[in-house]
Amino acid sequence: MNFFEQQDQAHRQSKKLLFLFFLAVVAIVVTVDFSIAFVWHWSQGSRTDLAQGYPPGFFLLSSLLTLAVIAGGTLFEIYQLRDGGDAVAQMAGGRLVLPASEDIHERRLLNIVEEMALASGIACPRVYVLDNEDAINAFAAGYHQNEAVVAVTRGTLMRLNRDELQGVVGHEFSHILNGDMRMNIRLIGVLFGIQMIAGLGQELMYWGSRLGSSRSRDEKGPPIQLVLLALGVILFVVGYVGIFFGRLIKSAVSRQREFLADASSVQFTRNPDGIGGALRKIGGLTRTNECGSRIDNPRAEQLSHLFLGAARPNLLSGLFATHPPLEERLQRVYGKNVAFLEPVDEQEGMEAESAAISAVASAPFNAAGTARDIAGFGAHSAALPEMAMAGLALATAVPAKAAASSRPNPYNSTLLEAARAPQSAFALVLAMLMDRRNPDAYRVQQQLLAQSAAGSVTQAEQLLLQLEALQNNARLPLLDLAMPALKLLSPAQRGELLALSARLITADQQMTQAEFVIQSVLERRLGPDAGRAIPVRYGQIGQLRSEVCLLGSLVARSFARQDEVGAAWLRLAGVLPELQLQPSDLQNTAEMDFFDVRIALQKCNQLAPLAKPFLIKALFAAATPGTGSAEHETIDLLRAVCAAIDAPVPELASLR
Repeated sequence: MNFFEQQDQAHRQSKKLLFLFFLAVVAIVVTVDFSIAFVWHWSQGSRTDLAQGYPPGFFLLSSLLTLAVIAGGTLFEIYQLRDGGDAVAQMAGGRLVLPASEDIHERRLLNIVEEMALASGIACPRVYVLDNEDAINAFAAGYHQNEAVVAVTRGTLMRLNRDELQGVVGHEFSHILNGDMRMNIRLIGVLFGIQMIAGLGQELMYWGSRLGSSRSRDEKGPPIQLVLLALGVILFVVGYVGIFFGRLIKSAVSRQREFLADASSVQFTRNPDGIGGALRKIGGLTRTNECGSRIDNPRAEQLSHLFLGAARPNLLSGLFATHPPLEERLQRVYGKNVAFLEPVDEQEGMEAESAAISAVASAPFNAAGTARDIAGFGAHSAALPEMAMAGLALATAVPAKAAASSRPNPYNSTLLEAARAPQSAFALVLAMLMDRRNPDAYRVQQQLLAQSAAGSVTQAEQLLLQLEALQNNARLPLLDLAMPALKLLSPAQRGELLALSARLITADQQMTQAEFVIQSVLERRLGPDAGRAIPVRYGQIGQLRSEVCLLGSLVARSFARQDEVGAAWLRLAGVLPELQLQPSDLQNTAEMDFFDVRIALQKCNQLAPLAKPFLIKALFAAATPGTGSAEHETIDLLRAVCAAIDAPVPELASLR
């Protein structure tokens, strides 16, 4: 099952989940209505028939009040989590790890997250550490992959080696890629809303126990004290029955997603001992009555479905377990039963982690080697789901330890340090858009910087010198590396960066393809809509024929020779026979307006999840001749397309 099928399944799973919670809410409302009716009848001293004698609109008012409590609690909690993954991480006691952190354990974690993000072509998530948690656990959270966070416990940093930590991060990246995060945050909100019924009942019981009797001698029926107590007990019980069923639904959904994430992690890292070793150490900690994966934070139960392992084991763990048993997860990872491990503080290889990430971007693409690597799983591959798009991207791009050490790092320390601090990353983006080869345009760009970003002028010019010595195929990955730091900018600063970037691009009254690529990535990753889900408006790729022709022409025209251009167009047409593309549909790039390309990408991002892979497959087929490689300008363009339509990058663009 590929990335887009997973997204589509996540959407359908969300709808099913919402329907089940809707049924639970209806059941709660009906139960509360009858409970209040019983208390009303009892409070009247049984002077009325149970089936009649209620004030006008009694049940309507009761239902509306119950719905208001549930909806109010849900909306309140979702509002509290409006910042997405950052709010969830802070709720769990997380501390943001700055991209420039020099702590050796945090540096290792940041390096691994950066490797995964570069390989998959998605925005690099922000990283949090739960300093007060000694257990081995982690989670990913956020409303959108462009605004995701990855959080790990202090125990995960200290007790896992690099391979195991990479396996844990791969597990969390699966949740990001498969669209689990938005559903998980909604679960938090809905369960909190249902819990409000029990909270209201608890309040009524409290006041009922504090108030004295207000019934006069001439009045019949129980005193108000008993009425409040009775109503409070009923609401408390009904609320917790609702929570009971809500947790059952949450657990059933979460367990299946964990199996998929474990399998994806194995494919991403090409190493079952990664996630497998982490799970075995969790088992070893649990067996010795230590913390295992237990989270001590008071909100742990509320967030339990987000975590890598069981955050709060309980007596009804089989019924409410948000995660499958460790033994079953390990059996699926290894294809056999394996023993737990005794975890120790891992220091192996930590000295090397002060260096930058391995040069993922500079590695050559080898489709045949990719196939051999995947086939090399042997017996394990039978237990894993097929993740053709996102899985192959990460499996081919995330380097093994030995391979990584043999590859030269394309970035010097100056560029890496600039990419990991907000203000210097701001200057780095500006430097990427400056062009000293065009003296007239360069003078205009210098004037623009002096007027708008005085503090960045000198630094941008210094970084420009470093960038000119860098291979072109390493620039876009460097921009990806800078994203966590750029996201630390305030909304106003982000807006200033986007506006200034656009002005630098138009300094020479034209836009090149390289400039368009950078601007597209910036707008989708840092723009005001970066964290918002895009509504589906087109179910079939045939509805966007003209847009496909425009994007396909841009890719095909990237080849130098006319015969190569024609061959690329034929490959595109062969993947999309339903569009009946003709040679006459091939457009001239000299007549293209990149504004039209931007509009085309916005429409393509509104394709249904299962329609997007046809577009990406066609564009990558056009870009890839029989040699299995493509020019770096074309690869950058394809990375920009994937960023614009919120898709991971297939294997071709993951490696250079």
